[in-house]
Amino acid sequence: MSETPNRSRSIAGRVAIVTGAASGMGRATARLFAEQGAKVAVTDLDVAACQEVARDCGTNARPYALDVGDADAIKRVVAQVAEDFGGIDILVNNAGVSSFCPLDEGDAYEEIWARSLAVMLTAHQRMVRAALPHLRKSDAARIVNIASTEGLGATPGDTPYVAAKTGVTGLTRGLAVDLGPEGITVNCICPGPISTAMTDKVPDEHKVIFAKRRTALKRYGDPEEVAHMTLSLVLPAASYITGAVIPVDGGLMARNA
Repeated sequence: MSETPNRSRSIAGRVAIVTGAASGMGRATARLFAEQGAKVAVTDLDVAACQEVARDCGTNARPYALDVGDADAIKRVVAQVAEDFGGIDILVNNAGVSSFCPLDEGDAYEEIWARSLAVMLTAHQRMVRAALPHLRKSDAARIVNIASTEGLGATPGDTPYVAAKTGVTGLTRGLAVDLGPEGITVNCICPGPISTAMTDKVPDEHKVIFAKRRTALKRYGDPEEVAHMTLSLVLPAASYITGAVIPVDGGLMARNA
């Protein structure tokens, strides 16, 4: 019988890029990774908040201003991260925008549609392609794309977001198949109702009603709960999980009504 490979459950010393890391799930992920000893590139469009998160993460983190809708900026920042840290092992595509808009809003709808796909779908593949030469040098390269339960179902008036997040689930599977022979895993997390800046606009009483009616756990989730699933997927030991689309939704998708 062959010996079981020594697959580590630590990301200490690993280099991770987290997009949209200035708040919410991205911030929670950056902090958790840093606590676990990873070297974290904290990237976001909000420069001041990005710097604050990096300070909170300690000496293992550095801030990088990045608009993931800018293709040239992606190439520049990814190259800089690889130079600063000596490589890249982990990529977490988390950046997102809120995009509720009725179909009959004319030019406004077209603008929101274009921005939604640019930030939440096109940027994912651009980040992957920019990081790929560096990920290929890692002995445990991991990619995690953050989608949404809106990529598994739909809410009225949310078609740009639904289309982008559904695209992320398909992109994840495609990348998993393409990169699997190289040992690079690609997985997708679909958060449900999570307490973030995007959901701050929802009155608390409405959140309670929704959570009790729709989720098995009867509550909204915390960003840290999503971050812990992300951590699980980027461990070197998570070497036989790829192409997975995992809801972190308190049981929302499990309920029929």
